[in-house]
Parts: sequence; C-alpha cells; structure tokens
Amino acid sequence: MEIERVQDVSSSSLLAESIPSEFIRTEKEQPAITTFRGPTPAIPVVDLSDPDEENVIRAVVKASKEWGIFQVINHGIPTELIQRLQEVGRKFFELPSSEKETVAKPEDSKDIEGYGTKLQKEVEGKKAWVDHLFHRIWPPSCVNYRFWPKNPPEYREVNEEYALHVKKLSETLLGLLSEGLGLRRDALKEGLGGELAEYMMKINYYPPCPRPDLALGVPAHTDLSGITLLVPNEVPGLQVFKDDHWFDAEYIPSAVIVHIGDQILRLSNGRYKNVLHRTTVDKDKTRMSWPVFLEPHREMIVGPLPELTGDDNPPKFKPFAFKDYSYRKLNKLPLE
Repeated sequence: MEIERVQDVSSSSLLAESIPSEFIRTEKEQPAITTFRGPTPAIPVVDLSDPDEENVIRAVVKASKEWGIFQVINHGIPTELIQRLQEVGRKFFELPSSEKETVAKPEDSKDIEGYGTKLQKEVEGKKAWVDHLFHRIWPPSCVNYRFWPKNPPEYREVNEEYALHVKKLSETLLGLLSEGLGLRRDALKEGLGGELAEYMMKINYYPPCPRPDLALGVPAHTDLSGITLLVPNEVPGLQVFKDDHWFDAEYIPSAVIVHIGDQILRLSNGRYKNVLHRTTVDKDKTRMSWPVFLEPHREMIVGPLPELTGDDNPPKFKPFAFKDYSYRKLNKLPLE
C-alpha cells in the first residue's frame, strides 16, 4: 500500500488553500487559539565556554528543573558542520519521491529507522504535518547504512563527523546534570547504558501549510530519550509548554537546543523535568529540524538511580526496559 507523504499533501493543499480534515486539530490544540500572545519568557541560554564550571552547572540544573529545556552556545560543534548537516538533509528531502522511498521504513518493521510519515498512534486519528527520516548514528555497531541516504553523496561523511561531536557534547551535558544532582560525573551516562547508549538522528521536514492556524507539525509530547540535542533551520516553530501556556522558542543561530527526555526524568526520580513541546508550521516556508536522541539500548532497564532514593524519597517511577517503555508510550498504554 502506498503511503501518502505530507510533502505531496502540501503541494496539492497549497493550490487548494485548504488542508484535509485529518490534519485539522481540535480547538484545544489549534495553534491560533492556544499560543500565548503576551510577552514571552525566553528559554534559558547556557554558555558552555564560561570558565566558571560551577556557574554552568547551576544554569543547567536550574533550566532542567524549571523548564526541561535550554539552549547551549559555544558548545564545540563547528557552525560550518551544522550548516553542512542541514544542507545534506535539505538536499535529501528535495530529491524525487522515488529516490526518497529507497530508504523508507519497511511496513512490517518493528523499528523506526527509515524515511516515513506516521510515527505514533494519535487520538482521534489525526495526522501531523511532517515527514521524517530516522537512522542511528552511534555506536558503529548499531548503525544500519541501509537507511542512510546515498544522495547527496556527502551525506554519510557529514553525519559521521556530526556523530562524534554530538556524542562529546551530550557526555559533557550528562556530566553537568549528574554533578548537579550531587552524583559522580558518569552517573547519568551509565544510567543510560554507558558506551552502549544509542544516538538516533531524526530529520523533521515540515513543508509549507496553507492553514498553519489549524495544523501541527508534531503534537504535544515529551521525548522518549534521555536527552535530545536539536538544531533547527531558521524557520520558527518549536513551542514549549510552561506555566499552563504554549510559548514560542526563540531561534538562536548555531545554538543547540537541549531537551530533557523521559529517561532523565526517571533516572533523576523527577528532579529534572521532561519538557512538553510541540511544533507549529509555516504558511510559506519549510521548517526543518535535526534532533539527535540519546537513548538507552533496547534491553536496558531504566528507573530512578538508587543514590537518589531512600526512606524519605521513595522511587516515583517503575523501572522498565527501554523497549517496553517505548512500546507502551507510542501505543498510549499505561506506564506505571
């Protein structure tokens, strides 16, 4: 059965200046109704080049407890590498459909790797205005090049170089988050599986939408990951839920946006917050983003770290193997 891609829906919808009903959100989700329109608080920005590490730890901890999201600058990933990553991703999505389909997720696959459209079960059968590409980029033992585009030819080289930088940055951040909990620097890294933890690249492609007031690129969700490191293109769209409001995230060129995901919430026994976020779309421009999800391997059991629980602080979360946690969450099954 041929799957309809949102890129194709966009082309026909722009001509009609309307969108199919399955993309129209309920009023409690529609961005035109639910986006906060007053003065918007800024998502915290952390400068990793600050020589005072205690200061950096304090800033990361405060942002992770209050927001569950922050932006890092002077993070060590070269700006030109981010630009190359974005260029090869954009070129892939601009290829003819038949070429993109060569790396499509197989219909019978239990995994998420590959080019695709629908990711998870949605209430009321609604659809998100996005196509995507998933593939693991680290460790080498879990990389499957079957799902890496052959075109543009430099795609593989750029992603392999980016993987090394994103791994280094994520380990720096996990170290800061661990120390902020009074733990050994490696505690959260080990809690996610140490060197067996997996880095999953996703490219989100949100084509122009004639009714951005009614549709969402991705509905409200928290990430399955431990942490997510994301670079967007210049078209705004990320929104964060805080204090009962949806706020627009500011675009800072070359910054990396860090999301605290479900597994760090669980490992920290709730001390760090997993950020609820969503994506809006644009009427005229294509938004794209490149999140890398740092995840435990499938069999890894994740629950609150013993050092953070005790008689006066019982575990708030039930331990789950990551594969079971993911299955339950994506299929809207109970998690406790």
